[in-house]
Amino acid sequence: MTDAALLEHISRLPHAKANFKQLVREFHARGSGREDLELALARLTARGELVETRAGHYVATSRSREYAAGRLSVHRDGYAFLISDRPVAGVSGDIYIPADSAQHAMHGDRVLVRLARIAPDGKADGQILKVLKRAHPTVVGEFRASRRGYFVAPHDERLRHWIEIPEGLEIPPPAPAVDRIGARPIEVTGPEQLAGMIVNVELLDYPEKGERAVGRVIEVLGKPDDFGVDVEIVIRKHHLPHEFPPEVLEQAERIPPEIPEAALAGRRDFRSKDIVTIDGETARDFDDAVWVERLPNGHYALEVHIADVSHYVRPGTPIDAEARLRGTSVYFPDRAVPMLPFQLSTNLCSLNPGVDRLALSVLMEFDHQGDRVRQEFTPGVIRSAARMTYTDVHLLLEGDAGLRERYAALAPRFECMRELALLLNRRRERRGSIDFDLPEPLIEFDEWGAMTGVARAPRNIAHRIIEEFMLAANEAVASHLEAHLEVSLYRIHETPDPRRVMEFEEVAAHFGYSLGVGAIPVKKFGITDRRRDGSKVHKEIVVADAGASVSSRHYQRLVKKIEGKAEERILSYLMLRSLKQARYSVDNTGHFALAADTYTHFTSPIRRYPDLIVHRLLRTCLASRTAPGESELRAIAEECSQSERRAAEAERELVEWKKVKFMIERVGEEFPALVISTARYGLFVELENLFVEGLVPIDLLPGDRYTYHENTRKIIGQHTRREFSIGDQVRVCLDRVDESDKKLQFSLAEPERPSRRPKAKSGRPR
Repeated sequence: MTDAALLEHISRLPHAKANFKQLVREFHARGSGREDLELALARLTARGELVETRAGHYVATSRSREYAAGRLSVHRDGYAFLISDRPVAGVSGDIYIPADSAQHAMHGDRVLVRLARIAPDGKADGQILKVLKRAHPTVVGEFRASRRGYFVAPHDERLRHWIEIPEGLEIPPPAPAVDRIGARPIEVTGPEQLAGMIVNVELLDYPEKGERAVGRVIEVLGKPDDFGVDVEIVIRKHHLPHEFPPEVLEQAERIPPEIPEAALAGRRDFRSKDIVTIDGETARDFDDAVWVERLPNGHYALEVHIADVSHYVRPGTPIDAEARLRGTSVYFPDRAVPMLPFQLSTNLCSLNPGVDRLALSVLMEFDHQGDRVRQEFTPGVIRSAARMTYTDVHLLLEGDAGLRERYAALAPRFECMRELALLLNRRRERRGSIDFDLPEPLIEFDEWGAMTGVARAPRNIAHRIIEEFMLAANEAVASHLEAHLEVSLYRIHETPDPRRVMEFEEVAAHFGYSLGVGAIPVKKFGITDRRRDGSKVHKEIVVADAGASVSSRHYQRLVKKIEGKAEERILSYLMLRSLKQARYSVDNTGHFALAADTYTHFTSPIRRYPDLIVHRLLRTCLASRTAPGESELRAIAEECSQSERRAAEAERELVEWKKVKFMIERVGEEFPALVISTARYGLFVELENLFVEGLVPIDLLPGDRYTYHENTRKIIGQHTRREFSIGDQVRVCLDRVDESDKKLQFSLAEPERPSRRPKAKSGRPR
C-alpha cells in the first residue's frame, strides 16, 4: 500500500473521512499490513495531508473546507497569512492568521490550520493547529547583551522572536569567510565581545506556548558594516547551502581532468566545426555552444551543444545529492554560490575554448518560415573555437573593423546566426509569445568592491541570438520527451488569475489602454462589515469569474502598443505582476508567456538541477534505459521550484540592500522619478536610471491635505484637486534612509503650491 493510494482512497470516501478500524477492514490489513497502515497514516498526518480529528479518525485536508496546510507568511506587525498547498473550496487568496495564533510558529514554517470563518467574498480566517515542518534550523541576527541575559535579534524582521542564548555555551571562532573578504580579525574571548556582532544561531528550542526560542551561536560573521558581511547574512538568512561537504569535494577531485578514450565511444565528433560560446564578459562557466549553417535548400541547420553534466554527475552520488539540495546556482553582484563544485562548474563541464569537452547535442533544421522540420539528439564531443562575448558579437555584426578582421573566419557564421535568430523570433511572435524587454539593473563596483552605481544592463542582438537558440533547443527536447516517455519534467507557466487580469485592466484604463479581453465575468457579493468603533458598513465585493479567459496574444498586442511610449516601463511592470510564476511540474499545462504547448529547461545543467534531470531523461530515451518514476520527478519539480524562488528572493534582497547602502550618502539630493504605485499611505516611486524605489508619505505631499481614492487608485488633494496616479513623472528629494528596514523615504522636490480657491458662483470677486 502506497501513501498516495491510501490518501486517494480516503479522499473518495463521503466527506473525505475515515477511521482506523474502517481502513483495516477495507484494506484487509492484518499482521504486518496493519503496521504498514499505521505507518502510512502517521506519515500522511505528519505532512498535513491527513488530520487526525480524534484518536483513530482522519480527514483528507485536500477535500476539506475545515483544514488547510501550507507555508506561513508572517507580517512584521505580528499577524500572518497561510499560503495553502492546494486551493480550498470557497476561499480566494491566502488565509488570515491573527497575531495571537501566529506567534506559535515562525515565518516560513509549514503549518496545519483550522479555518474559523469563510466570508462570502472568499476571505478566510484560521488558527494554527500545529507546525508540520520548521523552516529555520538556524537564524542569523545581531548579538545583544543585557542585564537580563544574552539574546540574538533576528535579521529578518518577520522572525519576531528574539533567541535566548544560555550562559556557558561555547562560542566558536569567527567565520573564515570574514577573514577572506578583508575584514580585520576578530578576537572573541566571551559573549560580551559579541555584542553588536552578526552571528548565526542554531535553534535548540522553538517558540511555543509563549516561551522564548533558545539557541547557541555556531558562527561569528563580523560587524554589521564589515565588507562582505551583507552577502554572508543573506546566504544564511535564506538557508542557502554554501559549503560543499568533504565527500563532495573528494569525489570531484577524483574525476580525471582528461577525457578517457572509453568516454568517447558512441559519441559523434564535432571537433572540426567552428562551434563557439557566447556569454557575458564576467561569465566563468559555459553551458552552451552554438553553430549555424545555411543549407543548399535554403533551410538553416542549427546545432546547440550543451555541457554533458550527466556524464560526470551520476544519480545517488554525493555530488548529485548536493546538487539536488541546492537546486540552482545563486548569483550575487560580486560573487556566486554554485550548484556544482569548482572542478566541474568552471573546468571539466565548462565548454572552455580550445579543449575537448563532452556535450549532449541538439541538431535542428528550420525552414524559411522558422518552423522546425527536423531534429536529432546525440551525445557528442566538441572543441569550442572561441569564447565570444555578447559585446564583441554585437560590435562585429555592427561592422567593427578590428573585430571583423580578428574573427574573419567566423564573421559569416555570426551573420547567419543573426538571420536565423530574427526568423525564429518572428515565428514566436506569430504564435503569440510575449516578449517583455524590461531594462535590468546592473550593479557597478570599484576595485575595492564598493558599489559605485546602478546602470542599465546592456541587451543587443547577440543576447537575442542565444535566447532564441536556447528556446528552440528547449522546445525540441520537451516535445521529444513528451512523445517518448510516459512522464517527464516540464517548465510550465499557467494562465493568469482572472482577478489579477481585472486589476491590471483597471490600471491600464487610466492610461487609455486595455488587453482587449472584453468584459470579464464577475460575481458580486454584498456583505456587512463592522468597523473598530462598532459602526457597520456595507460593502459590495466584486470577484472575477474563474471562467474568464485571456491569451498570450492579448499581452503581446499591448506590449507592441506601448513600445517606446512614456508609460511602457510602468505598464510592462504591472503586466508582469499580473502573471503567475513559472515553475517545474510533471503535469504539462503549457507555457503561457512563450505560447508554447510543451516546454522544458535543458540548456543550463551546470547551474540548474532540473536541466540535469532533463539530460538524464533524454539519455534514457537515446539508450532505452528506465526513466525515473513519477513520484520522484514530482518531488524534484517541487523542490527545484522552491529552490528557484529562494535563490531569486536572496538575489533580489542583496541587490536592494546594496542600493540602500549606495543611497545613504545621497540624502538631500534630488532625482527624477516615476510613480509606480499608490496606496493610502503615499506614493511609491522609482528613480529614473537608478532602479531604486522608495516612498513619498501622503502627509508630506505639499500644498494640501491629500486622500487616497481606492476606486481610481489616485491620491487627490481635498482643496486643490491635484492628482497623483501611477505613471506620473515627479521630482523627489531623498529625506531619510532606514538601513535596518532597507527602505528609502522621499518628499516631492518642488515649492509648495498655494491652494486654489473655488471660483465664486457670480462673476464678482469675493
